Amino acid sequence: MPAAPSPEILASFEAAKGFMPLREGLALYSAAVEAGRLGLPLLEVGTYCGRSTILLADAARAAGVTALTVDHHRGSEEQQPGWDYHDPETVDAEVGLMDTLPTFRRTLHKAGLEDHVVALVGRSPQVAAVWNSPLGLVFIDGGHTDEHASADYEGWARHVVQDGLLVIHDVFPEPEDEFTGQAPYRVYLRALGSGDFTEVSATDSLRVLRRTRAASAARG
Repeated sequence: MPAAPSPEILASFEAAKGFMPLREGLALYSAAVEAGRLGLPLLEVGTYCGRSTILLADAARAAGVTALTVDHHRGSEEQQPGWDYHDPETVDAEVGLMDTLPTFRRTLHKAGLEDHVVALVGRSPQVAAVWNSPLGLVFIDGGHTDEHASADYEGWARHVVQDGLLVIHDVFPEPEDEFTGQAPYRVYLRALGSGDFTEVSATDSLRVLRRTRAASAARG
């Protein structure tokens, strides 16, 4: 039976700002618990306000590892003013730009998980360029353009160790979902096509892949 979060963690997840549905969240949590057994950090690309971070952090806490989450906190393209996913409450009135970092910190504080998360505040390619440690899990949930999704995959998937997990969110195969999920879908196909990863599960738009080729032999 897949691992499930406690009622308290589940309540924190459901109360947090964000877009991840419950079914996908439970699938992510189960993957994080499994990957945590490798004894390595669990990394998320795309923090937003910390909804999914709660699940990774709780799994990391149980495994005695650290959850890492990467985001510049200025919002991805679909979260800017004028778009459907824009939330005016996340705008810094002084600078006139989105800033989800304060909301994210409140989310972790309310969930009691601050001590189990390291927030890496910056753009994913810049952080990935200086990262050189192995990871048990990489969860790609950042920008939905080909440029951003591809950069997240190229920067982080190579750090997933043998038997570690690569999780990709917002995988939508249908062409009408071009803006919201076609770029993650193409990254998903790329990961499978590389021969380095094998699909473990699919829950709605969430895909879980396992590294089945040693990282030293991976071509990315």
